[in-house]
This record gives sequence, structure tokens and C-alpha cells, in this order.
Amino acid sequence: MKLHIQNNFTTELPADPNETNSPRQVQQACFSYVVPKKPSNPSLIHASVEVANFLGLSQEDILSEDFLNTFSGNTIYPETKPYALSYAGHQFGNWAGQLGDGRAINLTEVMHNDKLYTLQLKGAGPTPYSRTADGFAVLRSSIREHLCAEAMHYLGVPTTRSLSLMLSGDPVLRDVLYNGNPAYEKGAIVCRVAPSFIRFGNFELFASRKDHATLQLVTDYTIKHHFPDIKVEGIEKYLAFFQAVTQTTLDMIVHWQRVGFVHGVMNTDNMSIHGITIDYGPYGWLEDYNPDWTPNTTDIQHKRYQFGNQPQIALWNLYQLANALYPLINDAKPLETILDAFSTDYQKEYLNMMRNKLGFMVKKDDDAFLIEILTELLQLVETDMTIFFRNLGNIQKEDTPEVALNTIKEAFYNEKDLNETVLNNWYAWLERYGNRINEEPFSDVERKEQMNKVNPKYVLRNYMAQLSIDAADKGDYSLVNELYELLKKPYNEQPNYQKWFAKRPDWARDKVGCSMLSCSS
Repeated sequence: MKLHIQNNFTTELPADPNETNSPRQVQQACFSYVVPKKPSNPSLIHASVEVANFLGLSQEDILSEDFLNTFSGNTIYPETKPYALSYAGHQFGNWAGQLGDGRAINLTEVMHNDKLYTLQLKGAGPTPYSRTADGFAVLRSSIREHLCAEAMHYLGVPTTRSLSLMLSGDPVLRDVLYNGNPAYEKGAIVCRVAPSFIRFGNFELFASRKDHATLQLVTDYTIKHHFPDIKVEGIEKYLAFFQAVTQTTLDMIVHWQRVGFVHGVMNTDNMSIHGITIDYGPYGWLEDYNPDWTPNTTDIQHKRYQFGNQPQIALWNLYQLANALYPLINDAKPLETILDAFSTDYQKEYLNMMRNKLGFMVKKDDDAFLIEILTELLQLVETDMTIFFRNLGNIQKEDTPEVALNTIKEAFYNEKDLNETVLNNWYAWLERYGNRINEEPFSDVERKEQMNKVNPKYVLRNYMAQLSIDAADKGDYSLVNELYELLKKPYNEQPNYQKWFAKRPDWARDKVGCSMLSCSS
């Protein structure tokens, strides 16, 4: 197994001089060296051949002892020195101070085909940033992370990737619901892959400590290696960097809203400067279209990170990044200009995204009104978001509202809830929708083809992930493999997997792991 190693981060940025692995406040350093804990009996559950390939690895490499040992943390790859990042963050709107990689250990950077990747183990043991935690991860959360990262990629959503999912062979004690009932679970390790794991919180840490020298070092490093298109210098360089992060963050959120994804923990330490989805914890996909839904039990009272609030939270987080970068710019006005444009730009991109979901290839002035009515309608009775938008593409131009309703009614969780008032509202909207698609110059077949490219048929619903977890707990990984294959082609019909194109079953409505999740992993 041959990797083309780079050590840019550890070579160019200041290291924590203390190499003992004990919880502490780390000053004037971007990372701490740390050795993964050797697992007692590592075994490979699943690996992504595609991710391996873009790292320069083959199918044969995946099956090798070197692969098993390197990506379980059992051995350290030659000429590398693993490390954990130091960063801070706002958690649920409150300043949390130093956080850092408490359960993640960066193995190294790899260059392949002129692209740079960072390889990171999640669940490979404690670091100086673990605070009171043990640094390990359990099988259930690791399966969710591995499957979701890959599912998001194939959906076209910017994301970290997942190379491998392994059992450590060691038990890990967890209190799933934080209710005083801890139990031992199977330990697991995921190898995450991204251009880097630099977050908003990396900049917040040094700004909060008024360590402007290190702040400038990490910002210059980030621009040099990850934003090479930025050619200007001085203040303009930092503004261009902030503008780029703002735009990619906006793009990511539009994709989340498109597929009905809810991150669940949009803390600033969980926001990547690459505008990619990072840190899959208590996430979920909307079953019924409900802007108020959050999958996170910790957030159940205030619903800060609910689906409908994700654009506003992204902007709030960007304000915190702007505050962190301010010492390098010393002028609030240009930062405010970029931030002020976010909401307007988001609305424009959201409208275009929704037009695509509805099959509107030609823009009309009243599209926004039609979309607003629809999002209100979808909340009148429980309506499955994924099934609704996928089946909407089957409506024909000549369909009456009654025929059109029959086409989408599979999306309703309980047809008995469709009282006369609700039905009339649907008929009125479907009539307007029929008139609107008749204004399109494209055929029904062409419109459906375009809609099917943005409206997935299959997403990783929480109950699906939970079924694979339940089987894996018993040593059966066939469902992990099946879901992985299914989710590689989420926009295809895949008749062999038709059973997964279904509403959440009743048994999953309130089941732990299916409706709500905690941050426990």
C-alpha cells in the first residue's frame, strides 16, 4: 500500500510542544501530536473503493494488512506523525472556548492526481482536546457517519468522504439518551477524507485569545494550500477568502434544503471552511415536510438547528467567522457587505433550486408565490418530502387536478387527514401547477428527466440506518452493504430496491435512532 505523503500542516504551522496525551488548554499552537490507541482486534466492515481510488489505493490495497492496520490506528504509516487540531467554537449559540479534535486524529495529508486530501480517524482514542470524553466512537454512530458521508456525495451535496468503517474489537461505554443508563457498545473507527478539516473554530480560537500572529499564520496557510485562486495580497486576500467561504457555505445549505437534510449540530466548530458537510452526528432527513423538525434531542426545546432555520444559522456562523478574521482586516464595512449579500443571494439560489425541483426550466415572476403556497400546503397534513417531489415529476400537462392528486397521494402519511378544505387547497394548487407546466416548452418526458436529476428517489432515512445498525450489532453487515450500493445511485429508479422508496414505517415514528438522536457516539 503506497500513499504519497504530504506533511504541510505540521511542517508549516506551530505545534504544541507538549506531546503528552492529557486534557489541557493548548496555547499558540494549531495542533498537538497524538498517537492513536491500538485496537485489540480490528476488522474491516466496509470500505469505499471510489474513495480509495482517488487516494491512489486499489481494491487489493483495501484487503491488505497494511490497510487494516493503518486505518484502524494499529500502526502509524511511515514518515507520518498523527495529530489533533486545536480550535474553539460557539455551541448552540454560546461561546464554548477551546474545543479541538476530541475524538478525531489526523493521520496525514495525501497528494494524488494533484489533489490534496487529509485522512482522519474518528474514534481512535483520546487527544489533549478530549476533555472528559474517552475519544472513542461506537458502531451505531460510525455506521451512520460512513453511510451518510457517501450518500451525501452521491446526492451531489458537498461533503467529507468516508474511506473505511472498522470494528476496533473493544467495548465502549455510552449513555445513548443521557438518561443515566450507560451500556457497553461495540467500538468502531471511521476514516474520514477531506481537503482539510479546518473549521470556522480554528480562526475563532486565536482571535478570542488575541493571538493575532497565529491567526494570521493559519489563515495564510489555509489560503495558500486550499484557496490557490486567491492571488491578491494584504487585506484584499482575507476578504477574498471570506467571500469564498461565504459562497461555498451558501451553496452547501441550498443543497441541504434541496434534499431535506438536517445537520442537527450547526455549531461553528462543525462548519468547514471548504463549504462541505462535516461531522455527522444527530443528523436526519425530513420524512414529512416540517420546517420545525430537528433530529437532535439536545436541541428539542429551542430547535435552534431545525430544518427551516439552517440558512439563518449558516449566516450567524459566518458572522462569527467574520469577527474572527476582523483583526486581519481592521475594517468592518467590507465584511458587512459580504454578509449583507448572503440573505439576498440565498433567496435567489433557493428560488432557482425550487424551480428545478418543480420542473420549471423557464423562469416566471410568480414562481416564488407558487412555491410559497406549496411549502404551506405540504405542512397541512403529513406529507413525505422525498416521495412528493419525486412523484411530482409524473404529473402530465393534460392532467386534471384530481388526476394529479392521485399521482402524488402516495406521499401522504394518512389520506384520512385530507379533509374537504385540505383537498380543495391541493386541487387549487395543482390546477395552478398544471397551468404553469403547460407554459414550459419542454415535453412531460423532458421535464421529468430534469426533475429526477434534483429530486432523489432514495435518501438515507433514519429508520434505514437503524435497521442496518441493528443487523450489524448481530454481526450481519449485509444491510450496510445494500444501503451503500443503493445510495450510490439515489436518482436512479433501481427497481430492485423499490422497497426503500417508502414512507417512514409507523414503528419508526418514535423509536430511538429513527426519529430523534442524541450527540452520543
